[in-house]
Amino acid sequence: MGRHATVAGRMAASAAARGRIFTKLAREIMVAARTGSDPNFNARLRLAVDRARDNNMPKDVIERAIKKGAGELEGMTFEEITYEGYGPGGSAILVEVLTDNRNRTNPELRKIFTKNNGNMGEMGSVAWMFKKKGVLDIELGAVTEDRVMELALDAGAEDVVVEEGFATVYTGPTEFHSVRDALIAASLKFDKAGLELIPETRVSLKGENAQNALELVEKLEEQDDVQAVYHNFDVEE
Repeated sequence: MGRHATVAGRMAASAAARGRIFTKLAREIMVAARTGSDPNFNARLRLAVDRARDNNMPKDVIERAIKKGAGELEGMTFEEITYEGYGPGGSAILVEVLTDNRNRTNPELRKIFTKNNGNMGEMGSVAWMFKKKGVLDIELGAVTEDRVMELALDAGAEDVVVEEGFATVYTGPTEFHSVRDALIAASLKFDKAGLELIPETRVSLKGENAQNALELVEKLEEQDDVQAVYHNFDVEE
């Protein structure tokens, strides 16, 4: 398995991009807080808050998003939708969305797929190819590959894959927090940490198909209502 980037998992290169990331993180916190405003008793909210902190989101912005979600402050109501589709070369794509207006979001996403050599699929068309896992990326250098493997596997991780100077730790969804806590206790820092949909089978793309697939994912990630984009393609150098 390779490293899989999500919108909220990357450091922004510009103020505009960072603002977009904060908006997406705040939406996730608001939705998660609907079922309880205490992260200690709400695993989804804890994950959302952890991701916000990892992206240096200000504390007051996090607290305001929690209050909006819990109904303590007035806020918008968002609907969770997962769109499925196909990209160039028969690749599979999942798009997680939080939207206040699906009648706006649906045609916008369909247009992005169509303009970038893809097409939207029916519910269930590609979701079966993906499995939810905890994913933690750790840059090697200050810490060795062997040390990461020892800590992660002892804490209950499923696998550790080393690639391009990073150790990527994979966990089951229920083990994610305990593994993350164990790595934090050992003073490890993450380039990315969260739950992701990981493809169980992958396709290799090259040339025009590869370029078109990358552009499709980029355009989907830039859409305001999109929280995360997952795919099953690898790009040949």
